[in-house]
Amino acid sequence: MKKHLVFILVLLISALAMAQEDGRVFGVVINASDDSPLESVNIVNLNQVIGTTTNDKGEFSISARVNDTLHLSYLGFKSIKVRVTNDWLKFGSSNIELTELALALEEVVVNQLKLTGYLEVDIKQVPAPNDNYRYSISGLQGTGYEASKKSGLTKVIGSIFNPADFLHRMFGKKPNEMKKLKKMKEDDKIRNLLASRFDREMLMVLLQVDRVDLDEIVSQCNYSAGFIQTANDLQILDAISECYEEYKLLSRGRSRKI
Repeated sequence: MKKHLVFILVLLISALAMAQEDGRVFGVVINASDDSPLESVNIVNLNQVIGTTTNDKGEFSISARVNDTLHLSYLGFKSIKVRVTNDWLKFGSSNIELTELALALEEVVVNQLKLTGYLEVDIKQVPAPNDNYRYSISGLQGTGYEASKKSGLTKVIGSIFNPADFLHRMFGKKPNEMKKLKKMKEDDKIRNLLASRFDREMLMVLLQVDRVDLDEIVSQCNYSAGFIQTANDLQILDAISECYEEYKLLSRGRSRKI
């Protein structure tokens, strides 16, 4: 009899575990000021690294487990994080409010060349040519990004043999966050989302780094300042991912030698 009770108990625990693994949450995202539904809000499960967007009624559905964190972002609105609760999974849809941001437009100054007709004077006004190489990048067709002439491997190698190096500290001490890079690259919704963004917000949230460290990682991986300033978030993701894969490869090689 006891054996049967233990067997039933095991089945119940397994069923509960499977229910949590296969759970989905449903929700409606609305404008906090007038309760109107918000279409195309970006929702990312930070734990599972999967994404989705709301439909024209503000509705969404995404795979989630208890205590997963959902990150919601929408242009012109304050981004928020929402924790998935057992009640949410059990009882169905929930309304989530986003608050509009008050944005102030900054003055933009456009500098034009004022030619004098004297070659020696005019030539000094022409910006120096960019001597960075240009590389292709996944996710973009017919375009590329810039990196300096010096091999990007140089600083990655340095981070392996110098434990105090910035890349070693970032890659070595944040393995769980960096493992998300592969999942981010595999999820089409997240890739499409990042391809249209330039604010680095999603990357910072997923990788648990601030903007300064994020830019520093790309810089230490030997990408140019021009690339860092103009690249979209997908390009930054691919740049960091490639650099991290090189770091892991070199790190394993060093460990075997030791």
